[in-house]
Order: sequence, then C-alpha cells, then structure tokens
Amino acid sequence: MTIRTLFTAAALFAAAVAPALAQASDDVIVAPALRASVTVTGDIVRIGDVIDNAGAAAQIAIYRAPDLGTTGSLPAEQVLNALRAHQVIGVDTRDIKVISVTRAARTLDGKDIELQVARALEHRSGLGDAANLSLTFDRDLQDLRLDTSNTGALQPVAARVDQRSGRFDVSFEIGNDAGTPPMKLRFTGTAVETVEAAVLARDVERNEVLKSSDVVTERRPKAAVGSDAATRDRAVGMQMRKQLRAGQALRTADLAKPDLVTRDQSVTLIYQSTGLYLTASGKAMENGTDGDVVNVLNLQSKRTVVGTVVGRGQVAITIASPRYAAPAAAPDQTSSISPTAAPVAVAATTSPVAPKTE
Repeated sequence: MTIRTLFTAAALFAAAVAPALAQASDDVIVAPALRASVTVTGDIVRIGDVIDNAGAAAQIAIYRAPDLGTTGSLPAEQVLNALRAHQVIGVDTRDIKVISVTRAARTLDGKDIELQVARALEHRSGLGDAANLSLTFDRDLQDLRLDTSNTGALQPVAARVDQRSGRFDVSFEIGNDAGTPPMKLRFTGTAVETVEAAVLARDVERNEVLKSSDVVTERRPKAAVGSDAATRDRAVGMQMRKQLRAGQALRTADLAKPDLVTRDQSVTLIYQSTGLYLTASGKAMENGTDGDVVNVLNLQSKRTVVGTVVGRGQVAITIASPRYAAPAAAPDQTSSISPTAAPVAVAATTSPVAPKTE
C-alpha cells in the first residue's frame, strides 16, 4: 500500500468518526449543583429551587418555605439527603455548607394602612379631613406582608363609624393576578378628630403676657378644645385673662390684647393738632390696651382728661379743631328785590341844631 493510499484512508476515517464524537458530546448530562442562596415566591421549596440542572425532578416539593418576607437556612447535608430520597444523586456541593432560603413578599407599611383607613373615614358621621383624624386600632397595627401574587391596590369596600363613640369598622379588598378571589382585610378601632392647639408649657397667672417659650403646639381632640382653639401664633404676645396650668390648651376667650397702660402708671399725654404737637406728664386712672379710651390725670393742670391709648405708656388727647362760619355769599347786583321782602329798618340819631349866635 502506498503512502498516498494510507493518507486517504486516514482522512476518510476521521471524517466518519467526527460526527459520532459530536453526538456523544451532545448527550452528556451536566451534573446538578447546589445553590448557596435562593428566593421562592410560594409556600413550598422545590428541588429546582435549591439546585441547578434539576431536570425532571425540578417540581418535586421537599420543604415548607419560611414565613412571608423572612429568610431561613438549610444545612447542605440535610438537603442532599432529601435529594437522594428522590433519586437525585451526584450533586456537586460546591463546598456549600448552608443554603439560605428567602420567601418573597409584598409589604404594606403600617403607616400607609393607617392613612388608607383615615381616608375611608374622611367626612363620615361628622368627622373632618383625614389629616386631622387620630386613629387607635384594636390590634397593634404593624407592617403587613402579603403573597407577591396580591398585586392590586388597597380598595375600601365598607366603612362604618359611630358618631357618638367614634368606633369604626373598615374593610378592604386586594386583587391578585392569579385569578382567585381578592384578599380581604378588616380593621376596627376608634377615630377622634383633632385640631392644632396652643398648649401652655408652664403655669401662668392672670394678666401675664405670653412669651414664645411659654407656648407649644400640640394636636388635641376637637371635642375637648372646642371650636375656638387658639393657635400658637395667635397666643404669643397676648395677655392672659385668667390663671391656667401647664399642659392646658388655650382658647381665644382666654386671651386678650396686652395692657399698654395700667392704673396709676405714669404716662405721656400727647396733644396733637394741625401744626401743633405737645406732650405732658399724666397718670392713668385705669387700665387700657391699644385703642381703648381711658381717663388720665394731667399732672400739670390737675385736671382729668380723656384720651386714646396709642402705645405703651402713651395716651393721645384729641383737641377739637375750631370751626369757622362760612362767609356769606355776595348779593347778586342784577337781581331785583322781591316785593314781599321785609323792609330793613335803619336807626338814625339826629342831634338838635343850636341857634346861631352873633
């Protein structure tokens, strides 16, 4: 056999064997391997969740999943024993000792649930805006975890509230993408309408003028404060009409404009008129705030005068401006005298003429 013949035979053999090797390579089964951490959406952990390349065994359930939104751990040796029980062998452990399993969940924040309940109660049975409602739930309101299939919004389907006691009962539904009936949620408790009120930070006495540090803002039940609750801006700088304790909410009726003039106080009397401005010393005979009319003793003339409080320790005395009679209109020279006009009497005095002397 010649060398050319040998080369030709070798080439034909290689061409015949290559497809067979390729077919053998396609039929090779990749070994299953453990995963270090997995996330499941249902309440069951399956073989396909914990290993790669599970093949036909992927849907076999082997463990119960942890609670919604929580993470649990499985020892790798325990997982391998469960796999052997289902004839899954030859698993590559990748030197993994523990498998972390997390169950996915949709979380509803407790604050958001409270807001949705308040909106469902808004303007019902005499209640006001949702932002002004203070809710107390019968059960401690915490974050709520739902299955990820519950993708719908929190929709109120029923809301009741007792006007006297404030007791409420609100129900919601949450739709899902699984085609099953919506999930139902129910919340009960008590609703109270509140208002922002100025609250005393310390005990105050009658006639005290409130400073900024004396008043804080708190939300108080509207029924307790009343409709005339004073705001902090309205209270600061005002004078107390009566004594109150720290922690008490202020009402408009508790406040008055501060006295700018007090009884027996030395004051400045101001006399002002057109082109005239005079001041004098006086003593107030009574208390008065801005705009009040009070009696004041003029210390120079010793006379009591009446004036208006215009500032701290200042009383304006009004001086009446003199009134001048309007000039009479000149008679119309072209007009005729009415025949009915009364005659004007002119009194004349005539002295006797003395006789001429020669």
